[in-house]
Amino acid sequence: MTPELWWQGDSQLAESPLWSAEAAAFFWVDISGRRLWRHDGSAAAARSWALPQPIGCIALREGGGLIAALQDGVYALDLDDSTAARLRLLAAATHGADMRFNDGRCDRQGRFWVGSLHMAGGAARQAKGRLARLSAPGEAGLWQPALREDLLVANGLGFSPDGGTLYFSDSHASQARVWACDYDGETGRAGAPRDFITALPAGRPDGAAVDAEGGYWICANDGAAVLRYTPAGRLDRRIALPVAKPTMCTFGGPALDLLLIASMRPEEGVTTNPLDGALFALRPGVQGLPETPHPCTEIKETTP
Repeated sequence: MTPELWWQGDSQLAESPLWSAEAAAFFWVDISGRRLWRHDGSAAAARSWALPQPIGCIALREGGGLIAALQDGVYALDLDDSTAARLRLLAAATHGADMRFNDGRCDRQGRFWVGSLHMAGGAARQAKGRLARLSAPGEAGLWQPALREDLLVANGLGFSPDGGTLYFSDSHASQARVWACDYDGETGRAGAPRDFITALPAGRPDGAAVDAEGGYWICANDGAAVLRYTPAGRLDRRIALPVAKPTMCTFGGPALDLLLIASMRPEEGVTTNPLDGALFALRPGVQGLPETPHPCTEIKETTP
């Protein structure tokens, strides 16, 4: 089961790959490059759109299109033939200018969860990242109370096939663990986090995906691998990658049987591996699950 090079281009920090059945293509972001990408895997060139801020993650939007967590809020994105995406604000961020959103996705009912991080590097980074979700119709306020407010790098979001378990991680080297929570799909409330993975065999837990059998696939950043854990937290598959820093994976393709894996260059931007920042694909023998789109109600027009 050898990963194949799927896309190689000018991307510093490729993240949040997402399959859109409507577009018959994958989307992903370059966080530090402030750019959204789209490619269908054909010989045609990939498309990209510039954004005015770092973009942490994307999710599908009900009725078509995407939503995105930029630095200062969650936006609906409208994409056309221009080189810049058009933005409409859903909810302003409640964090300060030294924070940005990172990993995020919708639950099985379409509620959007997203984590954040303090942008300072090294020892200056503070554990004040939040993991919270946008309010659903009928709930007070734009944001619901945070599940956690002490994360260094919120990451690894995923939901079990029945929606009854929420997974998340802190991918900072000092934490490097994954938690699981009981999750009520009717109310959108998560229970107390419990340890799910206390240490990877190598590297740090980054972005994740859940397959139709309940397997939790986590990218081992600095570990040059993507790992599959059973719902009981047992490692049952390790797939080596030709890059040291995979960032996030997702299932896609018409049959949802293609695992697409994004990667990044080293943070200092210096690399001897020309594949750093590329995307890779493999067929692991299991299918993924369709992502539920966000309903995207009560959008406020804004200019960021």
